[in-house]
Amino acid sequence: MQDTDPAVERLILDGYRRMSGEERLARALALGDAVRRVSLAGIRARHPGISEREALLRLASLTMDRQTLVRASGWDPEEQGYG
Repeated sequence: MQDTDPAVERLILDGYRRMSGEERLARALALGDAVRRVSLAGIRARHPGISEREALLRLASLTMDRQTLVRASGWDPEEQGYG
């Protein structure tokens, strides 16, 4: 964290060290969920009016290889557009 004061960074890291594995996992899962929600909001802003399915497929296109996505869903991001 280059933009964070070293003393503050130590406090943050110490807080994480005091957490149980369960608490750290919960934080990681919550962060992943937040990233997913922000990504979906960006997709919806760029593609207003798309269905929930298309929004989720566009999200998948950001993290899944094209061949797997086409095989699993029949939706081709090269034809429809990525995220």
